[in-house]
Amino acid sequence: MLEGPSYLVSRDLPSSCEQESKWIYNAFRVIELSNGKRRLETEELSVLRKLSKSLDAHEREEAMKFLHDLSLTQVDQSDDPHNSGDQSDSSSLIHQIGRDNSINCLLRCSRSDYGSIASLNRAFRSLFRSGEIYRLRRQSGIVEHWVYFSCNLLEWEAFDPIHRRWMHLPRMTSNECFMCSDKESLAVGTELLVFGKEITSHVIYRYSILTNSWSSGMQMNAPRCLFGSASLGEIAILAGGCDSEGNILSSAELYNSETGTWVTLPGMNKARKMCSGIFMDGKFYCIGGTGVGSSKPLTCGEVFDLETRTWEVIPDMFPGRQRAAGATEAPATAEAPPLLAVVNNELYAADYAEKEVRKYDKQRILWVTVGRLPEQAVSMNGWGLAFRACGDRLIVIGGPRALGGGIIELNSWAPADGPPEWNLLARKHSGSFVYNCAVMGC
Repeated sequence: MLEGPSYLVSRDLPSSCEQESKWIYNAFRVIELSNGKRRLETEELSVLRKLSKSLDAHEREEAMKFLHDLSLTQVDQSDDPHNSGDQSDSSSLIHQIGRDNSINCLLRCSRSDYGSIASLNRAFRSLFRSGEIYRLRRQSGIVEHWVYFSCNLLEWEAFDPIHRRWMHLPRMTSNECFMCSDKESLAVGTELLVFGKEITSHVIYRYSILTNSWSSGMQMNAPRCLFGSASLGEIAILAGGCDSEGNILSSAELYNSETGTWVTLPGMNKARKMCSGIFMDGKFYCIGGTGVGSSKPLTCGEVFDLETRTWEVIPDMFPGRQRAAGATEAPATAEAPPLLAVVNNELYAADYAEKEVRKYDKQRILWVTVGRLPEQAVSMNGWGLAFRACGDRLIVIGGPRALGGGIIELNSWAPADGPPEWNLLARKHSGSFVYNCAVMGC
């Protein structure tokens, strides 16, 4: 599990300040009340003291008294040879408040804190590693979005935009063929999937936040590359692409991360590769790409209704790319798939050539320019630039390259706040550009 400083996601809390402060107080007593087998760490004490500042005078006094008593108690427990530290009731988690209240507290803790909590005993560890806590978070509408991206061939990093914190994932173990092949990535549920190719076949590597480890061996019903994909909660849809012989596909599949199964869906009306996928209004869209027998981009999109299990063609849904007069047009196959992202069920596109952000008007079926991309959003025909939705914000990841290295910047903008005003979240040196990027919300 990835570990980090404590943080509370405050969503759907009771309305009064007094009730909310008690939720904060109870949520951060998860670690202290669980008969843990280790003494409270300095960082955790510091966070608890910071949170106590949000309480009123009486509650603050009680919280500080609790911290003092807690320190003494843990010293006593550490000296007690009969204290195994793993005696909590697995059915109630924190037996003093019961299982339901225990889980309610855990749901409102940040998932960056889950690694520390899981180390307390078997009951907590089982709760997190089973994925149950993430299913309950999803049902409660509690979501944190982390950005996962790779700037080196077998190395991935995670970025927590709330704490603005970088984390390294374990290095992928694969052969040289996979390492050097083109790869696609997709985050679904609690998994990060990386699709690539070995000598004669397609292969999928899966990273799980439940175990903080990579595994391989997954297989689609119809293996492919250069497809369009998107996820919605625990499911993802992949459509189009090419098979191992280079044939352009119209087929599609649905993946369920909770069951680890692939289901073949009805095929699209048009075969396409190098397309992009998004979910909007609960439906899956496949947009752009090139078809059979033509190098020009397809201007239509297709939408799949999960209830009726049917595809519908939508004319002129490709965002296009505006070019300055006299500019040389690159072949469609040399350009990146459309850079698309959905925030609050509104579709946005990044025009890398003009460094513009455009919004799709669903009613009029046309694209409208709403502002500029960050100045550091450079790319090579769209490659090396990530444009993603991250909760209620759009993020752009990329930066200039120079001899001996370059810069990677993460910028964000909330469309609800008005025209694009990009906020720099983080910056770091990098020897390469962004190869792959995915956003996991759980």
